[in-house]
Amino acid sequence: MPPETRNLIRITEYLDLDVDREQWMCNRCGHSLGSARENYKAGCLVHDRDPREVHQTLVRGDFNFSPDPLWVRIVEFYCPGCGTQIETEYLPPGHPITHDIEIDLNSLKERLRKGEYAIRGQRLEVGE
Repeated sequence: MPPETRNLIRITEYLDLDVDREQWMCNRCGHSLGSARENYKAGCLVHDRDPREVHQTLVRGDFNFSPDPLWVRIVEFYCPGCGTQIETEYLPPGHPITHDIEIDLNSLKERLRKGEYAIRGQRLEVGE
């Protein structure tokens, strides 16, 4: 089905929700990132970065204002289709990946069916 005829909702700058297929989608290349009933990050490429790569030290010495990798890690999520960076998290080492977006698809689909909501230009609007 062509993208213009599907019910796509823009969720974040680089993440769309295909309501009909119940899939997370990269909005740059249309690559599916998995079921919208699951965490979209599971469908992404993951890069666990040393925070010192991103935040260079400001001063020399024991206290240099650069994040300590023993206390924090930077986790980047990329679309496997086009390489667009979709999300970044700062997490303590050992902390699980967060599940930051969860949508009640059953309720959303029912409200779309009833006309309470409508999708126009990838935006969810109150129905008329």
